[in-house]
Amino acid sequence: MQVIATSIPDVLILAPKVFGDARGFFLESFNAQTFKASTGLDVQFVQDNHSRSGRGVLRGLHYQLHQPQGKLVRVVQGEVFDVAVDMRRQSPTFGQWAGAHLSADNQRQLWVPPGFAHGFVVLSDTADFLYKTTDYYAPQHEACLQWNDPTVGVDWPLATPPSLSAKDQQGLSWSDAPKFD
Repeated sequence: MQVIATSIPDVLILAPKVFGDARGFFLESFNAQTFKASTGLDVQFVQDNHSRSGRGVLRGLHYQLHQPQGKLVRVVQGEVFDVAVDMRRQSPTFGQWAGAHLSADNQRQLWVPPGFAHGFVVLSDTADFLYKTTDYYAPQHEACLQWNDPTVGVDWPLATPPSLSAKDQQGLSWSDAPKFD
């Protein structure tokens, strides 16, 4: 596995070895030993999630203030632009964001550590998005940072306004969003 740095050192792009021929391909999407050896991180995943969304759907920017989740995310069909925003007050990258194109073609994954808001926008007709989490979903602790907050300034690759859930339409501004101490 190749580890590719982002503008935030804790957010990592992971490129697995893909073995392909005329019949198709094989890749190891997760191996705890390889992940630890490549990243230096010893994490335990407790939940796997799968979402399907259409072009222009933007999900996020979500996080859990209590029971924060680290996420290992990937796309198995389609393409997304994936974003992580550092919500940790004590971090040198507090308030900064990192983004990556993830697709079925590039097979890349993104490690989003606990303490980050996370979201993505679908760039293809549809996308199947898979993610492993280090803690369980706890809706009572979930917060949503406004996807287009000007203080954070995520540069989403959008040609038209995104399609948002009712929850995401109510995202909090940077100044109002709770942060990690």
